[in-house]
Amino acid sequence: MDSCKEQEQQGFNQAKFVKVLGPIIVGAGPSGLAVAACLSQQGVPSLILEKNDCIASLWQQKTYDRLKLHLPKQFCELPLRGFPDDFPKYPTKGQFISYMESYASHFRIQPKFNQAVKTTEFDHGVWRVQTEDLEYHSRWLIVATGENAEPVIPDIAGYDKFKGNILHTSEYKSGSKFKNQRVLVVGCGNSGMEVSLDLCRHNAIPYMVVRNTVHVLPREMFGMSTFGIAMALLKWLPLRLVDKFLLLVANLILGNTDQLGLKRPKTGPIELKNVTGKTPVLDVGALSQIKSGKIKVMEGVKEVTKNGVKFMNGQEKKFESIILATGYKSNVPTWLKGCDFFTKDGMPKTPFPNGWKGENGLYAVGFTRRGLLGTASDAVKIAQDIGDQWKTIKGNDKSCNSHVIILGKPW
Repeated sequence: MDSCKEQEQQGFNQAKFVKVLGPIIVGAGPSGLAVAACLSQQGVPSLILEKNDCIASLWQQKTYDRLKLHLPKQFCELPLRGFPDDFPKYPTKGQFISYMESYASHFRIQPKFNQAVKTTEFDHGVWRVQTEDLEYHSRWLIVATGENAEPVIPDIAGYDKFKGNILHTSEYKSGSKFKNQRVLVVGCGNSGMEVSLDLCRHNAIPYMVVRNTVHVLPREMFGMSTFGIAMALLKWLPLRLVDKFLLLVANLILGNTDQLGLKRPKTGPIELKNVTGKTPVLDVGALSQIKSGKIKVMEGVKEVTKNGVKFMNGQEKKFESIILATGYKSNVPTWLKGCDFFTKDGMPKTPFPNGWKGENGLYAVGFTRRGLLGTASDAVKIAQDIGDQWKTIKGNDKSCNSHVIILGKPW
């Protein structure tokens, strides 16, 4: 087996292109790992191409230290293998990463790292996936780069004038380096709220920009997960009735958030999430800091100046640092060419639950706007669909039991 692996690696080093017998999966985050595991259960080999040097790179390299799962662990499990029993209800960043590494090890998933995909196209019945040093060919392509592949950097006048630090939350680790600083956090989603809270706990002075309406819900109601309650109620009640219930209880627990500058949308939280993908904020302590005045809510930014920011309401304040909690976006349009399965924003045109399958062997996982539950659902469907096709394919060369055939050089 070892000599076979050595042969394969030597072949990779020398080859001009590689024929992959199973699907090519682009991305080694939770979505890529989930679909690879489900494929292995179907007896289908696969090859994951990952641009970074580790699995779950967003979690490992671009998240802040205090991050925990916002939902209970049973709603964040990948298919076929759950979290360890001794993990807490809301696993930490480190625990989630260890779960991902254990998951990959259990299913013997070995991505090819440092393989940034430059361009991909369907040509004469084959998906041609080009990285910096190799081209991979397969009849199936699974896009698993997800909704959060690249940071969103808003276009605000004056960024280049600012003398202080400007960083995206993908670069933020802890509030310790911001002690006693006046910090502007642009964005009021879960990341913006948690970063503002973290800054408070490290004795910084955070100001949080609220540009749009936002739903803030307690993370738990009656000692149970708000999300879990919502999922249970949706089995029996209409969506809008469930939304009304959630908002009624949220107002009883949290009070009227409109008075804090956090105006609620007219559409309910679950309906809004389903339609737009905008996730409600699950409060883990930031709201009490807003009520106490330790986190100050500001209106939209008009312009960044040399020493601070001018706001839409005419106020101007000085800041030492600006943190952009402005979210992420798909990067699919930058590398997948000649395909109308995805929108210009890099999301499947067909909405959930049918956005997992395109034409010509193209699949998408991790684009449901429904978190890891949606990822798990799509991974199972994709593996079953490809597994059915795999069983009908005869006569493949499976020498050395490899999942690839090295072309361009003799073995």
